[in-house]
Amino acid sequence: MEAIKFKTLTVESEIETYLKKFEGFVGVRLPYDYATRSKIVGVFRGSEMVGGYMIVTKPEFRSLMFVPDTVKNSHAFFQNDSYEMMEVNGVWISPAVKSALENYRIWFHLLKSMFFARKQYVLLMADLRNGNVRNLHSLLNPELLYEGPPMLKAGTTSHSTIRVSVTTRWQILFNLPKYYMTFRERARRSNKRAKVRAFGRMAREAEAQS
Repeated sequence: MEAIKFKTLTVESEIETYLKKFEGFVGVRLPYDYATRSKIVGVFRGSEMVGGYMIVTKPEFRSLMFVPDTVKNSHAFFQNDSYEMMEVNGVWISPAVKSALENYRIWFHLLKSMFFARKQYVLLMADLRNGNVRNLHSLLNPELLYEGPPMLKAGTTSHSTIRVSVTTRWQILFNLPKYYMTFRERARRSNKRAKVRAFGRMAREAEAQS
């Protein structure tokens, strides 16, 4: 199987493919103008895009658009300079990416991009139904800013229930060992399942030959 590769998307056709695939996986269409002022990284196996993510380093941030004004007015975080913030959005991984090692490579590439963006605060937004993204966020020791229905403007779409949180650049670095241990545990479970399936195949073949 061909190894996955990473590519920063700058061509309009590739950006459109990324947005369509993200919409197909999560049911939300991200605005094109928002995407083009972001750094978009596509994950490819050969010519096929099998994942991707967006790094947004300048306001306005989409995650904060959905936070109610009452929260913004009462939470101390919103007193910080918005130019010291960045946002991660548009994260998706195709089911075709099955191995624990490939998943680890994608998540590690994302974490590296977050750290080297050199912003003090990292905004994270997740659909509460997306367990994989929620699990990744939890490894970064984030502070919860808001959880609930998004405050939508006219013509804007998002998930029905969101969680917006924030972590710091240094929390990303400090928590890398935690993420590595999570990967090792997932790889161990994956190998165990593979051995069970192999044993099952051998048993069926032996039974068919008897």
